[in-house]
Amino acid sequence: MTSRYLLSTAAVVALALFPLFGGGLATFLATDVAIWALFAVSLNILVGYTGLVSFGHAAYFGVGAYVAGILLKSTEVSFLLALPLAAIAAGALAAIFGFFCVRLTKVYFSMLTLAFAQIAWALCFKLNAFTGGDQGLSGIPYPGFLQQLDGVAVLRGLNTSERFHILAVVVASICLALIHRILSSPFGRVLTMIRENPGRAEFVGVNVHRYQLAAFALAGLFAGIAGALFGIFNRGMYPDLMYWTKSAEVLIMVVLGGAGRFYGPIIGAFLLLWLNQELTAITEYWSAIVGLALLGLIFFLPGGFADLFERGFRFVVARFQQARTTEAAPQQSGS
Repeated sequence: MTSRYLLSTAAVVALALFPLFGGGLATFLATDVAIWALFAVSLNILVGYTGLVSFGHAAYFGVGAYVAGILLKSTEVSFLLALPLAAIAAGALAAIFGFFCVRLTKVYFSMLTLAFAQIAWALCFKLNAFTGGDQGLSGIPYPGFLQQLDGVAVLRGLNTSERFHILAVVVASICLALIHRILSSPFGRVLTMIRENPGRAEFVGVNVHRYQLAAFALAGLFAGIAGALFGIFNRGMYPDLMYWTKSAEVLIMVVLGGAGRFYGPIIGAFLLLWLNQELTAITEYWSAIVGLALLGLIFFLPGGFADLFERGFRFVVARFQQARTTEAAPQQSGS
């Protein structure tokens, strides 16, 4: 357990300090991966741990982006207050929508999440005074305190966008650690029990709808934080980012990496964003290639790439232990 925490900490530090040794495009990709990884992990609370497939998760991502963007652009609210307010707004909307959605099951649940998300998307076009309508909300500023860090030796040579990269990685990492803690708690184990057999969970006294609603609100809250970071990172937010296709995109990340495994969506986010960047430079049919890869993954590796990595890790550990046993055998026979 300690080695896992040390490895995770080292990965976060390396990703945060990426601007010091990576190029501008690589830093952009790293920031994008950190934000979308948080977004995908928030959806995995529903899909992988609770067994609820949502087609409208982008709505809470968008609400978080719009709330944070409006507060930072039009008011004197600081980033340290805008971020939690964006999270609360997204979580509250998810709780309202979830109150109705969790009363249905399977495909009816999924269709209702899609319907609510489309309502939120349509409202963004109508509320021109707040959201900018189809023109979107542009000119979202970076947090003001990032420009006051010239006295920090490590950050002195970085521009504002590179400093925001470090902030985004830190915030996303803290949120991922909180999600991991929650899912490892008794609450998370109850969610897994509901996923496996909701009828049995209800039989032993679990209020299934209450736990599903809590998971729904929790997933929306963290999606809102990811949306707020995304809006600031891209200096704007547009209604298309709340459309159902974005919900499908983040769902692909979860499936690609491995639903039900905490780090699976993180792997899926990296792979999809990296493939998008690499394949778009080669062919305009990159989405078809990703689709074919996803089909092959579902048929031949239903556990996602996380399952493949786990198999590879177990294979390496087994070979290492076998090698140590082989080396120890002659020494024991000689003694």
